[in-house]
Amino acid sequence: MRSRPGSSNGTSNGLGLEAWGLVKRQRLDTLLVDKGLVETREKARALIMAGQVDVDGHGAAKAGTMVAIDADVRVIGPDHPWVSRGGVKLAGALAAFGIEAAGCVAFDVGASTGGFTDVWLQRGARHVIALDVGHSQLHWKIRSDPRVSVIEHVNARHLKPGDLPDVGAAITRVSIDVSFISLRHIFPVLPALVAPGSEVIALVKPQFEAGRKDVGRGGLVKNSDVHGRVVEEVTAAAAEVGLRRVGLIESPITGAHGNQEFLMHLRCA
Repeated sequence: MRSRPGSSNGTSNGLGLEAWGLVKRQRLDTLLVDKGLVETREKARALIMAGQVDVDGHGAAKAGTMVAIDADVRVIGPDHPWVSRGGVKLAGALAAFGIEAAGCVAFDVGASTGGFTDVWLQRGARHVIALDVGHSQLHWKIRSDPRVSVIEHVNARHLKPGDLPDVGAAITRVSIDVSFISLRHIFPVLPALVAPGSEVIALVKPQFEAGRKDVGRGGLVKNSDVHGRVVEEVTAAAAEVGLRRVGLIESPITGAHGNQEFLMHLRCA
């Protein structure tokens, strides 16, 4: 009779549980969450893609890798590799929606410090147009990168095609992270600025989309019904100008003051 691992009949051949196929395994991104190393699978995927997860002393490249549940899994370095924590949001969205950036021209609306721009660059974008209504916020690492065109003191809602620099190729990727203005004012200008079929990631911030009566003290929106209504209203506004919603996730991290935000994947007609 074939002996099972750990039997004491003296026939053990030295094979461990691995060889007998009895080791329990789990997806790496799920295991990171279950071990309490990250809050969400989206953040886990972002860290794995950034090369910041080790399994038994070796780098892990894929979120779907099946790993023994008792493996030595560690997050190495800072909890994110971007110039600002905002990069965690976009990186999580790109991973969740399966959007590639290699060789693309991206348009980052509301660049601020440059977290989203940094993600596009680290994912292989050939060029990023970083626009913000403010000035002097963009991290020097991003500002000094020759692949970045910086536009400041410009409100995106007033953009016309000729306002953006010619970088030798059409824009096919867009990220939007704006505050104190509704996305409904940004969407209408996009179709004239980007190529058909462009992928758009919009950060939906309920505190800037909901009516005043729905925003609590400190700018917090806690009501899940309000969240749902905001998402549907933003989806409808996008559809009116030819932007079709193809995906939606909760942000891997909360926004300012702990607000739950959402990342919406849209595709331009």
